[in-house]
Amino acid sequence: MKLFHGWLSSASRRVRLCLAEKGIAYESVPIDMSRQEHHAPAYLAMNPNGVVPALLLDDGRPLHESSTICEYLDELQPVPPLRPADPYQRAVMRNFVRWTDEKSLPHLLILNWSIALQPGASQWSDAQLQERLDRIPTAERRAAWIRIARQPYSDEEKHTALTQLLLLVDKMEQMLGGGPWLMGTDYSLADIAAVPFIARIAELAPDAFADAPKVADWWQRVQQRPAYALANIQRFDAALQARQAEAARPA
Repeated sequence: MKLFHGWLSSASRRVRLCLAEKGIAYESVPIDMSRQEHHAPAYLAMNPNGVVPALLLDDGRPLHESSTICEYLDELQPVPPLRPADPYQRAVMRNFVRWTDEKSLPHLLILNWSIALQPGASQWSDAQLQERLDRIPTAERRAAWIRIARQPYSDEEKHTALTQLLLLVDKMEQMLGGGPWLMGTDYSLADIAAVPFIARIAELAPDAFADAPKVADWWQRVQQRPAYALANIQRFDAALQARQAEAARPA
């Protein structure tokens, strides 16, 4: 398998965590979002949404959408299981994963893109911006790129985004009452879905866990799992600086 992914992308981190938990070998193909490699025709043939990640199977068939990829991997290699055996609990798990995608991701993108992509995009000429916009397949993402290139998010907007992102902590604190993991006794795709967001919250607002002891304990146990290290979930700022330094290095 080949995983086309971004090192700092929350969705990519989700899939890398799943692959690591499953012990599935794959070839890593990093995608540079600042250069819009995810909007190249060859990539769009794998993921028509023009976002990361995409998984290219051994037989050449592509898969996109991180939640779909993770469920496919769990079906492909059922041990260890990452979904509840009970159908109702599986539905609850899927609803939580969808909640993170709909309620957490848009706010995280504002915070991450303002740091990782806005400085470069703001330097594009109008012609360069239009050339890039023409390659983006969705209106939603075109609007996001216009924002960071020409109308950077204000401090107030970023504060609001962080406030909304922190709602995940409250939601998880309530869910963790039934066991050590979000779905109870067993680690699942719900936990994997939450990890990239909690990792960034721990960096952006480390005091957020002061009133959420169950989440704080959950986060410590997540980081002790071998798959966490294998998935290479680096600090966002440190990883960004390292990649910027590598990009600036003469060929």
